This record gives sequence, structure tokens and C-alpha cells, in this order.
Amino acid sequence: MPELPANARPRWPYVLGCGLAMGSADVVPGVSGGTMAFILGVYGQLLEAVAGFDFKLLALLRRGLGGDAGAWGAAAARVHLGFLVPLVSGLLAAVLLLVRPITWMYANQPVVLFAFFFGLIVGSILLIARHAHWGGSGLMAMTAGVVGALLLVTRVPVTMPHDPLTIFWSGAVAIMAMILPGVSGAFLLLVLGQYQHVMEAVKTLDLGTLVPFAAGCLVGLAVFVRLLRWLLLRWHGQTVALLVGFMAGSLWKIWPFRVVLESTVNEKGKFIVLRDALAPPPSGGALALVLLMMGVGVALVAGLERLQERAGGAEMGS
Repeated sequence: MPELPANARPRWPYVLGCGLAMGSADVVPGVSGGTMAFILGVYGQLLEAVAGFDFKLLALLRRGLGGDAGAWGAAAARVHLGFLVPLVSGLLAAVLLLVRPITWMYANQPVVLFAFFFGLIVGSILLIARHAHWGGSGLMAMTAGVVGALLLVTRVPVTMPHDPLTIFWSGAVAIMAMILPGVSGAFLLLVLGQYQHVMEAVKTLDLGTLVPFAAGCLVGLAVFVRLLRWLLLRWHGQTVALLVGFMAGSLWKIWPFRVVLESTVNEKGKFIVLRDALAPPPSGGALALVLLMMGVGVALVAGLERLQERAGGAEMGS
């Protein structure tokens, strides 16, 4: 994936907003922060920035500590620091500030919340699909993405311990999903039985949970981003088709109307859905509200595409 020229990169207020959008999405099981990065045109630069954390960066840092002033600038450029700082700041701010209202919406107004995100993802698929390869290999990749996403989002949540090692590898697995458009890291945490535990840790700033979780995220991100970046460089159209498939498959999880087939209550008294299924709209009014929110989501994607062009972001999916 070629690097954007300096005058084509988005400015920091836009990047900060992208981080806020990514953090807001990552809080909701079924929605991916990677999808928001893709929608907003910063996905390629995000992969480039994360891929810069390698042994060459360590060598530059050692040179900087040894007195080479120019090495610090080279190290900052290698990880796109001017891009990464506002993006991560926005992401962390969204998680800390919005975890309560969004989890409240998830618990009390899930139909409205998921209808909006459903529209966001449908709009994203329509726009990003322009950059996919639609030959035989692209169709196979998209089918694999749909099947893979459905296998993930239909998994039954399991009960896992909350020890540091389990939290560490749960963070590594979740961050891989968070970077993939269409695959929700929050949902994988739900599958692994860690979602409520991690959300409570964020609310209470429980470092005993947050430190191993963050360490797992860093390790998983460093490994997975290199693989994804290599795929985009080698087979861009087919990889975009795969990501479109992931996004399409994830729509099953965020269809607003559902019926609970099996549930439980965890040790903290939280209601946990183990298995559910799609359901029809209960009334014409409910369907009208959902279609309205879906339309808002699609319209927002179209508006964001125009905004990113003005802000200097890469074209969606490029």
C-alpha cells in the first residue's frame, strides 16, 4: 500500500475525529473500529503506522538515546507519529467517555443503536466494493469473508477465567478483529467471556486487567498488521473483496430485531445472551424507525466520504 504524500494526508482534527469514531464503534459488540477507519479513509495509513513498530524503530531509538538528534525525527516519521497520536488520543477518549452511554444504549435501546450501525456498514459495503476485484478470485475471497464472519458472529459465548494470561491473549485476539473491517473485537471478547469484565475494568480503571489486556493488544497488533499489510500490497483487490465479505457477514449480528434463544446471568448479575436468532419487525412503527436509522447511517457514510476528500484523506477502501 503506497504511502500518501504529505499534502494528501488528513489534518490532525480530522484524524482525532476518526479516532473518536473508531473508539465509539469498538465499544459495541458487533461493530468494528476497523470498519470506521475504512469508511473514513485512514485505514491504509493506520496499517503503515503500526507496521513501523519494528526492530528498525528500536535501532533509531537507540541512536537517539546515543545523541543522534536526527534519529528521533526518523523514528517519529517511521510510525507516522503526527497521525498516530491524535488517532489514538481520540480512540482512548471515546472509550473512556462513551463507554457508559454506548453500553447504556446497547442495554436499553439496542434496536436504534444497531439499526444505525447496520446502515453504516451497508453504506460502507456499497462504497468500498468499488475497490474490490470482482473476478473469480475476488468472488471466492468475498465468499470466504462472509463464511468466516458468520462463523465468528454465531459462536456461543463461553465462560473463561479472568487471570492475567487469559486477559492477555484475549486482548491479542480481540485487537486482530478490531483492525479488520466488519469483525468486532468487542464481540470476540463477548465470545471469550471477557467483554463485561473488560468494560468494568475500563469504567473503574482496574490496572490489573487493563495492563495485560493492553499488552496483548500490542502484541496481536504488531503481528497481525504485517500480515494484513502484506496481503493488501500483494493482492489488493482480492483482500478488499475479503474485507467486504467480512462486513457483509457481520450484518447478521447487528440485525436490530432478534429473539433470545438461550441466556444466562453472570456472577455480577449481568444478563448475557448465549444464543439468539433473527426476528421480523414487531410492528410497522418499529420497522419505520429502523429504516430511518439505517438511512441515517447510509447518509452519514456518504457525507463522511465527501468530508474525507476535503480533509485530504485517502479514498475509502483505496
